[in-house]
Amino acid sequence: MTSPDEALATLPIFSELSRSELRKIRSLMTPVNIPAGRTFITEGSAVVEAFILLEGEAVVTRGGKEIARLGPGAVVGEMAVLSGVPRTASVTAETDILAEVLNRREFVSLLDQEPSVTKSILIGVLRRLHDLQS
Repeated sequence: MTSPDEALATLPIFSELSRSELRKIRSLMTPVNIPAGRTFITEGSAVVEAFILLEGEAVVTRGGKEIARLGPGAVVGEMAVLSGVPRTASVTAETDILAEVLNRREFVSLLDQEPSVTKSILIGVLRRLHDLQS
């Protein structure tokens, strides 16, 4: 099983965060069980949360076509939680899933209260954009 801390630390947008900053984000997360067959992210819907898959597998579809399969350690929706843009794909549990959920409202509140976290995330996002353009 992948730990939420390990999964968070590997995300490009969180790559510049210190351990204490990662713990602040981690403290906002809630464990959830998602039964097999349930669509827990719907393409075009408003963003409410991001998910870190700890156990189980999920299928990602766009326009009804499968585009990816995800397993433990995968994170879904982290960029949308930051930006607030509508979901670009649907995600359905292929098996029962244990996940950690990060609520957008609480996350944005943390960013407002902790400028160092916001700065670290901004640096991570900018580095990721730079890597994509190289």
